[in-house]
Amino acid sequence: MSLKKRWSWWRERRKIFPPDDIHRAGELAEMRLAKLSRAAGKKNGWRVYESVRIPDPDGGRREIDLVIIGGNEILVIEQKHWSGSFIINKKHQFIQTRNKGGEHNHDGVADRIARKARLLLDLHNKRLKIDEGPNVRVIVAMTHQRLEWPEIPDDLAAEMVDEQGMLDILKKINPGKLNTDLIETLEGFNTWDEVHLNGGLMLKGDVHSLGLGEEIDELFSKRSAKVIGKVTHKKSIFSIFDKQPSSGKVAIDKKNIECRLPFGISLIMHVVGEKERREVPWSQIDKLDISKPPAKWNR
Repeated sequence: MSLKKRWSWWRERRKIFPPDDIHRAGELAEMRLAKLSRAAGKKNGWRVYESVRIPDPDGGRREIDLVIIGGNEILVIEQKHWSGSFIINKKHQFIQTRNKGGEHNHDGVADRIARKARLLLDLHNKRLKIDEGPNVRVIVAMTHQRLEWPEIPDDLAAEMVDEQGMLDILKKINPGKLNTDLIETLEGFNTWDEVHLNGGLMLKGDVHSLGLGEEIDELFSKRSAKVIGKVTHKKSIFSIFDKQPSSGKVAIDKKNIECRLPFGISLIMHVVGEKERREVPWSQIDKLDISKPPAKWNR
């Protein structure tokens, strides 16, 4: 390998991708609410599912922040971690005024999550070939402690609660014995794939291939469980002359694979919010957390 390529490879390994602070704050708030919900709902038998992705008949998939099931009841939850204040106008658009100034129109927050709830219920009922399914509650949880609330319209498509209000539902309501059909439905959904870059930035989306050769990509395409990967990079100036400065370990189903990561290889991923798939160089990857595939009835 030429010195020019070695230099380029070394610079790729050393490049730092810092986290997106705004999105990271929202992700941490979602993780916090899921953790607190599990603790609050444990005694009454509630079961929590995060980042549930459902197919949309209009195309693509839609994400639900939290789906919580108990007895024969489904709680479909959209979480917002806004600061500042917000109003809800006559068209049920949520308009936020941020603490640092400026307004942002979030459009129909309640209407969107209500639609996702209907899609989720339809999928469950179609899977079981039934007409009347579980009871569904649609909830928007505003979790920031310093958020000024307006008066909530009576005809809003979702309930509105703060963080404590969400936890009180789980603590105070005992929904009874969990419907196993609900468990099977929720287990049939997947979540976003996560690719963590050097420095902490996380890419969310769908990983389509690992780019580690035909044999490994074949295993990946037929996987039945989530895939975990960890990459190790040598970054010192002396690693320019190392023939194998990057290596990885990837667990696919029950196989633990140690990977050589030569110069120029990438995985293929469709990142959320981007129109096209793109290559993500392995030299810039720290770790992988790839969701299990959805059930066959959910594809």
